[in-house]
Amino acid sequence: MGLKLIVVGKTKKPFFEESEKEYLKRLNKYCKLNYTIVSSSKKSDQKDACLKMEEDQILKNINTQDFLILLDEKGKQYSSRAFASQLNERLVRDSSIVFAIGGAFGFSQKVYKRANMIWSLSSLTFPHHMVRTIFLEQLYRSFTILKGENYHND
Repeated sequence: MGLKLIVVGKTKKPFFEESEKEYLKRLNKYCKLNYTIVSSSKKSDQKDACLKMEEDQILKNINTQDFLILLDEKGKQYSSRAFASQLNERLVRDSSIVFAIGGAFGFSQKVYKRANMIWSLSSLTFPHHMVRTIFLEQLYRSFTILKGENYHND
């Protein structure tokens, strides 16, 4: 099983970086997660140019056999248990799963077209650096649910 998380841009705030490290450490018990940071565009005022540059960075880190799940506000929302169930289904069916968290503008149309699924963590809007921690925590929570461990409380 191969799991990869592609994120756009480096985490800028130490408290986000620390929380990411904590959940990456916790996840080591359950899986090997390849955490890949791709460059963010410096043209933050030019949306199309920014999306194109980030598109190239994201797509070059995805293989044709990878099952790509975008984490995006336009995606389907799940409860934590349903999220774990979806993860388990993907783990059974696919040998390589890639999750992607876009930059400030999200994803280009080409990346959306390449995606196999789109998941939403919330209908609320979060800074993309915060989404990393939220996703890593939910991934950790999913594994604890699947293993029947005491972490998630219904």
